[in-house]
Amino acid sequence: MADAKVIPFDDDRSRGSAVQRPSRRRSAGSRRGGGVGEGRAGHEVGEVQALPSRARAQDDGSVPREKQRQQPDHLEQQERLEQPHQAAQQQPSAEDGLDRRIAGGLAFLRRRLTGDYEVDDFGYDAELTDNVLMSLLRPVYEKYFRVEVKGIENIPAEGGALIVANHSGTLPLDGLMMQVAVHDHHPAGRHLRLLAADLVFVLPVVNELARKLGHTLACAEDAERLLRQGELVGVMPEGFKGIGKPFSERYKLQRFGRGGFVSTALRRGAPIIPCSIVGAEEIYPMLGNAKTVARLLGFPYFPLTPTFPWLGPLGAVPLPTKWTIQFGEPIPTGGYPPEAAEDPMLMFNLTDQVREQIQHTLYKLLVQRRSVFF
Repeated sequence: MADAKVIPFDDDRSRGSAVQRPSRRRSAGSRRGGGVGEGRAGHEVGEVQALPSRARAQDDGSVPREKQRQQPDHLEQQERLEQPHQAAQQQPSAEDGLDRRIAGGLAFLRRRLTGDYEVDDFGYDAELTDNVLMSLLRPVYEKYFRVEVKGIENIPAEGGALIVANHSGTLPLDGLMMQVAVHDHHPAGRHLRLLAADLVFVLPVVNELARKLGHTLACAEDAERLLRQGELVGVMPEGFKGIGKPFSERYKLQRFGRGGFVSTALRRGAPIIPCSIVGAEEIYPMLGNAKTVARLLGFPYFPLTPTFPWLGPLGAVPLPTKWTIQFGEPIPTGGYPPEAAEDPMLMFNLTDQVREQIQHTLYKLLVQRRSVFF
């Protein structure tokens, strides 16, 4: 072993065999990698080369090959130990989320103060609706009325469509809850543009809030324009007859007018989606109607409930009933010719079909309901 360490190595070095060293090192490396086809001579040559290279490495003060071979494993272990710590640092903390919300709120206030926001021709303010108004309605929707939504997949992801729903509850909270249901549960996060009565737009404060939420007058012109723009439009054809009916007639649909909503849908070829709402009838059980007071105030009715007006402002708090909103299968209108919108018989048949489907679903949901409040 001593002879091999002196004679072959010196002979090779003296003959300028440094050019051949890389090939020898590759053979030694392949030997360490576990090559099966190497002979004994290959092992001896590898050992002869390893001894002087170890001596040079130690003389130069560098790391020996044994430690160099162990170093990658040590680095891998260290990287594995550092990965959870780095991942924890990359995850956003609660303070970062709070900072982002504060920054977003300040930016929102700046845009409101400077007027740097958009409002459409109807007065709809999408930013205010998403950031403020929906945030105010959502706790009532989720915690107070605990609304359960069914059939949301029947609402198309894009394009114009007309949602027709029953109307009840003395105060029109059912329209607002339906608006939150579409906004929060639809996969596309669509906005529902409700058609409201004239009274909504003459009341102070209520007028501005209704416009900001995207409501507009219940007229054929506005409805057709929204559908042409690809909006989702909501209408409650019962009007004040439905919302102001006595408690003894709850969940009995009133007349659907003259079918103007059907004519609008036919002109635009928009599908009609029936919607049934259970739970709104009991929030203000209307036991009577003070017609004289209603005429003096200019209201279509003045409700008398078990709590209002006897308890004053406290009587205006709705009862915490459990709601269910179900969207039915769409009724297509795209297959009719343009002149179909002027056919009174067709409009009557489609109106009756929508009404019957809503009424049937209401009865079905009432049979399934076990409690008004739970």
